[in-house]
Amino acid sequence: MTTSSDAPSVPVAAARRVLVPLALAQFICSFAGSSMNVMINDISKDLDTSAQGVQIAITVFLLVMAALMIPGGKLTDRFGRKPCLMLGLVVYGVGALLSAAAPGLGVLILGNSILEGVGTALLIPPVYVLTTLLFTGTANRARAFGAIMALGGIGAAAGPLIGGLLTSAISWRANFVFQALVIALILLLTRTLEDPRPPDPSTVFDTVGAVLSAGGLVLVVSGILAADTNRWATLALLLAGAAVLAGFFGWIRRRERTGREPLLPTSLFHDRTANLGLVTQNSQWLVLMGVSFTIGAYLQVVRGYSAIATGGVFTAATAGLLASSLAAERLARRRAQRTLIVAGFAITVAGILLLLLLVRSFGGVWAFLPGLLLIGLGVGLMLTPSVNVVQSAFPDSRQGEISGLSRSISNLGSSLGTAIAGTILVSELTKHGYAAAMAVLAAFGVLGLLAALLLPHGRGAGQGRSGG
Repeated sequence: MTTSSDAPSVPVAAARRVLVPLALAQFICSFAGSSMNVMINDISKDLDTSAQGVQIAITVFLLVMAALMIPGGKLTDRFGRKPCLMLGLVVYGVGALLSAAAPGLGVLILGNSILEGVGTALLIPPVYVLTTLLFTGTANRARAFGAIMALGGIGAAAGPLIGGLLTSAISWRANFVFQALVIALILLLTRTLEDPRPPDPSTVFDTVGAVLSAGGLVLVVSGILAADTNRWATLALLLAGAAVLAGFFGWIRRRERTGREPLLPTSLFHDRTANLGLVTQNSQWLVLMGVSFTIGAYLQVVRGYSAIATGGVFTAATAGLLASSLAAERLARRRAQRTLIVAGFAITVAGILLLLLLVRSFGGVWAFLPGLLLIGLGVGLMLTPSVNVVQSAFPDSRQGEISGLSRSISNLGSSLGTAIAGTILVSELTKHGYAAAMAVLAAFGVLGLLAALLLPHGRGAGQGRSGG
């Protein structure tokens, strides 16, 4: 059923109180995924590891989020949105504090990559489910998602800048203390949050499906990470990952045929518009996180920039993303979602090409700024419509499932971006790694653009369905 009214389902003042902690939750999770990109040298020296060791920690964090986001979304239906959100915040906070005190890479991976990753997988699906349930109508939902995605995008784009400031002024460990403080603030703000729908304890959790889906994603990304050391291991891991994922889809189809509830209903993939929207989400986060890691590693390892200098370079991307994200509500009223997503990818690809051409031709730091500004503008332009297209394609009763799938696809893009670009860059750091990594990221940007061009025309495509 299409929603005709754009009236919010909660009063304006109450809506703002709800949006603040939800948007902050998305901010800190996105911040965690990119802020370490400017601390590569500092962490490497302090923990006696390498740039590749830090890359693994970053990638594992993003991978844990992607692997567990679908099960996390399913748990929101069984135990409720608020309990999952609160538990996720607590687990994340413990991981941040452990990371701040890490004596070595192993403890850093446990705190940052595992605990923060698990916490994020628990808390992010409730953020999107609550937003979808509390805000009805295209414009109001676009406004809510715009605020959340704006802070999420700013977290990813400003992560290097804030992380660089904290690292240079205090220590790289202050980055994790900052995260713990933000988590404490969110916990305080969510005390009075009300879940609009009661949990359903009868919801069956598909444990086998959860293990298969997580295992398949872990094997695939691990294969990419191994590409610079052992090509046979890479091939074996990729094939094993593909086989496990095929087994996962076979398993959920078998459960559906026998009348049992699967972890992920195959019907979620029957909506063509939502499928294309998922592809655009994966591509935009792959490009954003891939560019962030590539430039961060290149500036520090090759050019010898400090954390603060590296973070300062990303100011252009932050400014661009902030400008376009904050215009999401106005743009949603004036332009079709397809138009915004197509324009976003076109601008982003142009920005990558500028980074590729200018940085190779000129040695100054200014060569990074035009390209990063365009990438920030492009990504900010398409973040909100991509999410809205997918979330609004399903009724309220499916929001837990589609939120988990949507966030898993996005975080898989983030982990793939870091793994692919990082593997290329680290393996050829003194040769042509920067150019090769940026060229590959541009290709993924073009793939996202093609998917966006296939989205249906019309202002209401894929929007506004509600009910249960």
